[in-house]
Amino acid sequence: MENENIFLLYALLMGIFITFVYDILRIFRRVVAHGNFLISLEDIGFWIYCAAKVFMLMYHESNGTLRWFAVLGALLGMFLYKKLVSPFFVKYTTFVLKKLIGILGKFVKFVCKPLIFAASKAKNAANTTKSRVSRRRSHLKWFLKKKLTFLQKMLK
Repeated sequence: MENENIFLLYALLMGIFITFVYDILRIFRRVVAHGNFLISLEDIGFWIYCAAKVFMLMYHESNGTLRWFAVLGALLGMFLYKKLVSPFFVKYTTFVLKKLIGILGKFVKFVCKPLIFAASKAKNAANTTKSRVSRRRSHLKWFLKKKLTFLQKMLK
């Protein structure tokens, strides 16, 4: 009887853990925009991971036998976590992460501002040099054409 109670406790904790991991995935999706394809891949990976964890729990605690009280314990753990913790955890963690990312973005923008300024100045200098070289090349072509025409007329 004691082993079954411990197994039930493990199943309850497994349900809480599975729901917690899915909440982490939900937070990630709210912070980083995803398309349907990536969401599907994440869900497949999540369910494969959860199936492996549940299988390992069943294998170690009941020699691979499916015990319905363990399934109900996991469902109870999921339900309790989902109702008591999940709404607040997802909402406030998402809020904090979005604020931190916003602050980090502003910091990176501030730090990169001199680099962006220097890059734009270098680009302008390169464009100016390019146009000068192009003008000189055009002038050189005109000059050489004129000289060659002159030499050609002299040789006739």
